[in-house]
Amino acid sequence: MDLSPRHLQLREMLFRRWKTNGAKVGDKIESQNEIIKFCDFSLITVIKTLKDLEAEGVIRRQVGKGSFLVKTPWTEAHHRIGFFYNRDIVGGGIFNNEFYTKLVVAFEKRVISDGHEFIMGSFTNDKMPVEMWDRLDGVVLTGLTTDTRLDDLARTSSQIAVIDMTLKGLDYNTYRLDFAPAFAQMFDRFGSEPKRYLYLNSSIASSEQVARLEAFRAACAAAPVPQELKVISVNQETGAEETSALHDAIEQFKPDFVCGYMHMSWHARIQQWSDKPIKVYPFGLDVDRSGFVVNSGDWMGEALTSLYAHLDDRQLPPQVYNFPATFRP
Repeated sequence: MDLSPRHLQLREMLFRRWKTNGAKVGDKIESQNEIIKFCDFSLITVIKTLKDLEAEGVIRRQVGKGSFLVKTPWTEAHHRIGFFYNRDIVGGGIFNNEFYTKLVVAFEKRVISDGHEFIMGSFTNDKMPVEMWDRLDGVVLTGLTTDTRLDDLARTSSQIAVIDMTLKGLDYNTYRLDFAPAFAQMFDRFGSEPKRYLYLNSSIASSEQVARLEAFRAACAAAPVPQELKVISVNQETGAEETSALHDAIEQFKPDFVCGYMHMSWHARIQQWSDKPIKVYPFGLDVDRSGFVVNSGDWMGEALTSLYAHLDDRQLPPQVYNFPATFRP
């Protein structure tokens, strides 16, 4: 229960409403009667709140014309930017996961170097810290899956953006990785001879997991000569020791290439289980080894540049930003 004075509660509600709607200096705000219609505050409280805002120079009231914003206290050159990950899919915590560790380090480094404040936190498939997000200017989420409840996203006044997942039908900026160019580069290099490719598809369902598999199938089908492809499901996050399906596929399918989602401990096991050398190409951030590689600094740099633009103008339409991965043989 909020025990603060009613006029301060209304002030916070109005700021949240104007922030969410992307209100700018010069915009006309709601009248006293309109405010009463969408909240349960009395006319006396509304009048006091508007008079206080006028005295502070936040609004300007003109007889017969209405009230207009003079400044927007909720927007500043200094931003508070949050990075939140899904605890339900990051096994052992974010700093026990190579991908997410490098991602959050690159994100934090860029936010701090840009002169802003960095906050890190987490959520689960069933619960999101909306009240905390309301105190931030922008929140970037990673690890959303088809099991994640998304209705909480609409409750926050913070600018929401999503990493590595496309939320169809929802108005949020998305910063996704495009692996199609990297897959095409691999098959351009090796696709002139028929080979066997084992693709490890993540059992953690998401739009990006589906998109990567579709892109890999398309690149394989477009190879200069027909290739043999087998797809198996793996849990690279919380199922690192569940390797029976991978072991059987290596022994029975006898692939020349293993590609896709992998736990780090699998690389050596794949070679041990095979009776011939195998090229192993996992997804990776900032790695020197072979695979489908992304530079996290460049990716987060592009993501934050667009995030800042949307903070400056919240009425900009949401977009899907694609960052291409490269193939390292």
